[in-house]
Formats: sequence, C-alpha cells, structure tokens
Amino acid sequence: MSGFDDRGDAFEKKFAHDEELRFKATARRNKLLGLWAAEKLGITGEAAEAYAKEVVRADFEEPGDEDVFRKVRQDFDGKGVDQSDHQIRRTMDDLMATAIEQISSES
Repeated sequence: MSGFDDRGDAFEKKFAHDEELRFKATARRNKLLGLWAAEKLGITGEAAEAYAKEVVRADFEEPGDEDVFRKVRQDFDGKGVDQSDHQIRRTMDDLMATAIEQISSES
C-alpha cells in the first residue's frame, strides 16, 4: 500500500502545484488586461496600475472570467471605448498565454 499512498501524495502535490500556477497566471493575466484596458481608457502612470489592481480584484466576485470581462466591458462602455466583446475576450486569451509564459520563465 505504501507505493499507492506515495502515488496519491504525488498526485495531490502536483494538483496543488498546478492550481497555484493557474491562480498566479490568472492574476497576472488580469493585471496585464487591466494595463491594456487602462491604455484604451486613456489612463496612465500610477492610475493605470491602480486600475489594473481593480481588474484583479474584480476576479474575486464569482468563479470564472465573466466578472473580469464584465468590469472591462462596463468601463469601456462608460467611457465610449470602441472594443467588441470578441476583442476583449481574445485579448484575455492572448494575455493568459503571455502570463503563463512569464510565470514559466520565472520558475
């Protein structure tokens, strides 16, 4: 049974590690998305960093990406920024790939 227990422990550790990486990548993606959106909104400097943090915090409202998408969509609508839903979602996907690359290169 020891071999079986060892495999179970290894699986649990890998799962925990993968979840941690997914959390970090999502948070990084959201920050990058916030900086991208801030640029589109005409926000610069420290205000852009603060806005990016707001986007990261928006992700804690509900599971999944809809809360983050909704925040950016509402902010764009409020300021008259012309970006389609498809463009925002595509940027979210592209930035997730970038975030994963960045985190992988840091390890």
